[in-house]
Amino acid sequence: MAEIVLLPKGKIGINVEAEVIRPDLMAGKPKAEIEGMRVWQGPVQLPLKEFFDVDVRGAAAPEETTIIIDGDVSRVKHIGHGMKAGKIEIRGPAGMHVGAEMAGGIIIVEKDAGAWAGMEMKGGLLQVKGNAGDHTGSAYRGSWRGMTGGQIVIEGNARSQVGAGLAGGQIVVSGNVENFCGMRQGGGLIVVKGDAIRGVGAEMAGGNIAVYGIIRQFSPGFVEMGREENPKVGDFPLEGMFVKYTGDYAISKNPKGLLYSKEV
Repeated sequence: MAEIVLLPKGKIGINVEAEVIRPDLMAGKPKAEIEGMRVWQGPVQLPLKEFFDVDVRGAAAPEETTIIIDGDVSRVKHIGHGMKAGKIEIRGPAGMHVGAEMAGGIIIVEKDAGAWAGMEMKGGLLQVKGNAGDHTGSAYRGSWRGMTGGQIVIEGNARSQVGAGLAGGQIVVSGNVENFCGMRQGGGLIVVKGDAIRGVGAEMAGGNIAVYGIIRQFSPGFVEMGREENPKVGDFPLEGMFVKYTGDYAISKNPKGLLYSKEV
């Protein structure tokens, strides 16, 4: 096992884009090489050591390497972008695009995460112990296909367009979501244990969404199919009595999306 500890050097003004912070790029490298890795701040490339003190504890394969970021990196974007193995522990808030396009490994954010967390994720686990911003697990601008695999767990609330374009994988939000959760969803599973505002499953073609709380404004293209007690959606068991809907008939005569809304 090996640990690479990154300690932020004070407050960051202009956002830093740091795709290099991932175990499969840093594993086995000496301290000086990691310090010299280049990150972007605006139009300028700078070495990582401009923003972090680096401590390397041992050397191991990426699968056995943990990066520990001990502090506030809410203005550091793309941490773990595209990572394939290993673990990242962020002991504070994280910036935009954390875990975007990750294919494997584990990222744990102890506080909040910015927008686009887990964007177009392919595998692995992203766990956010605070709240998450807009577009968690969604497709990027101009793309219709979002997350295809892996798991995102949000222990707080998430904002709008959670799982937009979701094609596979699983997103679980313990708190509330805002607008258009599961918009254009074609596969996978979204579970919201709190409330949703409006547009849940809008333009949905496949996959499953379950909402335990109140949906304030229901999408008009969904048709009730009946009631189920303790349904199992894929490998995820739901607890309680749920009303089952299919949709979105606004975009298809034969939609395959399923929406479960718990009776309250």
